[in-house]
Amino acid sequence: MKPRFSIIVPLYNKAPYVRKALESIMSQTFTDWECIIIDDGSTDNSAAICEEYLKDKFEIINLHGSADRQKFEIRILRQPNSGVAAARNNGVKASCGEYVCFLDADDWWEQNYLEEMDQLIKEYLDAGLYATNYVYYKPGKTQIALNLPRGYMNYPEAYLQGPMPIWTGATCMPRHVFDEMGGFPVGIKLGEDFLLWAKTALHYKAAFSEKALAYYNNDVLSSLRLTRNLHAPEHNMLFHLDDIEKTINLEQSFRKDKKFEIINPKYAAWHALLDKLRISGLMDYWLDERYHAAAATELTKVDWSKQPRQARVQYEKPIWYLKIHRRFMQIGSYCKQIIIRLIVKR
Repeated sequence: MKPRFSIIVPLYNKAPYVRKALESIMSQTFTDWECIIIDDGSTDNSAAICEEYLKDKFEIINLHGSADRQKFEIRILRQPNSGVAAARNNGVKASCGEYVCFLDADDWWEQNYLEEMDQLIKEYLDAGLYATNYVYYKPGKTQIALNLPRGYMNYPEAYLQGPMPIWTGATCMPRHVFDEMGGFPVGIKLGEDFLLWAKTALHYKAAFSEKALAYYNNDVLSSLRLTRNLHAPEHNMLFHLDDIEKTINLEQSFRKDKKFEIINPKYAAWHALLDKLRISGLMDYWLDERYHAAAATELTKVDWSKQPRQARVQYEKPIWYLKIHRRFMQIGSYCKQIIIRLIVKR
């Protein structure tokens, strides 16, 4: 019999974190699940930690006898380093659950996460996406991400009002919808999840639970680096937003009332969201000589007449000034995190 949920865990060099992720999976109150861990060519001992943890865990379970066995199964699969999108897609292919969930190896869930997902599915059977609220975690501070009511979500409007309303570690979708959408776009290294959620939300309803049951871990050492390596444009979702716009325009083309198309709030919200993402995300590319031209091309797609003056002005300032300002902001953020870590350790 197929499990209710397939949990897909992409794993790449997350040795300090993966045990906590596994513990949160093993402690779920809802036990009709399987877990597929995809080791994406890790060069540390992440996979060994998983194997040792699972060995010890199942030895304890076996001591209780078959009558107390839970209905879960965990497998570890390995692949050459191919990126998180390919890892998740291959994990789904190797799984068989009715619904697929995703948990990165440095994040974790509350023990009733799957139980709540099961309840959400029962309440909103016609949805193609299911998401719970989640918690931003970093040393000395946790913050609930969203202030949205339970029920169907207007994805672009929710995103325009705050942080991303659908986060991968707090998301579940029917297997047939995942297959229909083509999975995560392979080759995209930043924002591959957004492209899938946006594409799905254009075709299906998204159901949301107000309960914050997943933890988005911002305590990752790489986040403290003063310099950030930019992904080449072909690997960043910001340079692939045209695919979403084409879908929106295709839907609009089926309507005969052109005036209605323009004022339809559904489409207006989507276009506003894409503009927001371009404006807020392209500055680093704008400041980089290698990618300045590519960023400039994307920014021509923004409807600047609908943007506040401040949004336009930031791209009109001299490059040298913007670089200095950005550098000071990065140094300030770095120092703040170091101070917080020292206080927390005390």
